[in-house]
Amino acid sequence: MIYKAPAISETVKTEVVCPNDTNPMGMLQGGRLVQWMDIAAAVCAEIHAEKICVTAMINKVDFKHPAYVGDIITIRAKITRAFNTSMEIFVQASSRKVLTGKNIVISEAFFIFVAVGEDKKACNVPSVNPVTLSDKKLYREALTRKESSVNTK
Repeated sequence: MIYKAPAISETVKTEVVCPNDTNPMGMLQGGRLVQWMDIAAAVCAEIHAEKICVTAMINKVDFKHPAYVGDIITIRAKITRAFNTSMEIFVQASSRKVLTGKNIVISEAFFIFVAVGEDKKACNVPSVNPVTLSDKKLYREALTRKESSVNTK
């Protein structure tokens, strides 16, 4: 069995909030942010699995603070755990004010991806080898989140 550390597939995506990304109040639309987060999570999953991966579920999205036109958005995606054919990816988005340099976490979410083979069917993925204390905590909690989402269906 192959084990990979989360750092191997960790992904960082950067965007700038432009007027077409915002609502009439100049705030970043939640849907646009989730789209950006989904792309970062997909890249992370595909690097880990070395396969094409598709979004199966977004387990939880917390919108903590708004972002505005001109803010720089940094999105970090990191695998927490792999289960046979699926993977949980933790994604955190931060907003940076250009003129002040102030950073703030604006959103966090857990995405579930499934790896697919050339036959377009789910295929096995490498296991995760958590290294840091944070990796180990997220790894343990991923099983609880998975069991919780199965029990609510």
